[in-house]
Amino acid sequence: MSKAGRPEAIVRPRAGERAFEVERLEPDPALAEFVDYYWLVRWNVSGQHRQQVVPQPRVHVAAEDGRLFVHGVSREPFFRTLTGVGHVLGAAFHPGGFRALLKGSVGAISGTVRTAEDVLGHDDRTAAERILATSETAEIVPVLDAYLLACEPEPDPTGREATDLVNEAQQRSDIVRAEQLAQHAGLSLRSLQRLFASHVGIGPKWVIQRSRILDATAAAHSGEPVDWSELAAQLGFSDQAHLTRAFTQVVGTSPATYRRDPGTAG
Repeated sequence: MSKAGRPEAIVRPRAGERAFEVERLEPDPALAEFVDYYWLVRWNVSGQHRQQVVPQPRVHVAAEDGRLFVHGVSREPFFRTLTGVGHVLGAAFHPGGFRALLKGSVGAISGTVRTAEDVLGHDDRTAAERILATSETAEIVPVLDAYLLACEPEPDPTGREATDLVNEAQQRSDIVRAEQLAQHAGLSLRSLQRLFASHVGIGPKWVIQRSRILDATAAAHSGEPVDWSELAAQLGFSDQAHLTRAFTQVVGTSPATYRRDPGTAG
């Protein structure tokens, strides 16, 4: 995947553009094996803006509310309410990249939000204070670099394998079942499941379906007409109703309704 990640994970992006801006940044080269990109969100809103983001199979570490927080992979919808003026700097890890810092199973932190000190054993207060004091990129990115490097991540070939397999599932819309990904990897299904539990924090079946839902979200964001029945077949859903159920569970509304929302596409 590109350093932009999957921007289609931002729900109703046209509405979001009026409230905040997102900048994606490179981490220190020594972190590149583990961290895909940094993201810096700046906002200036009158009143409130409630933003939804579709969770993906990657861990994030973000400076907010005076601490660095580790966001494990979550099955639940993610919402954040923005008020006034502010910013958040976060690190989006490669799908298999966080274990090198955690030095344990990533599945152990799935569905949790905990301080970085709690998860990684390094006091995060000073780093968070410096990051939240200014939104100047040149000042805050080195602070996050230094904190993550202090965790002493070491090269992890198995983590790279897990990342490559998640990327394969994301890039190939013809992969619709975990058995297909296991065959591509030359692994048994059980071995693939263990690899994902340990290094990604969630199973391959979830990763594949989430990838196909994001493909559908990207189609809605394109502004082009969409034949949802045809797209459902292309993405491996049994029929349009199956796609609608899965999409609604993740996004909160049907694909067709989401596509028509003025906050979705221009």
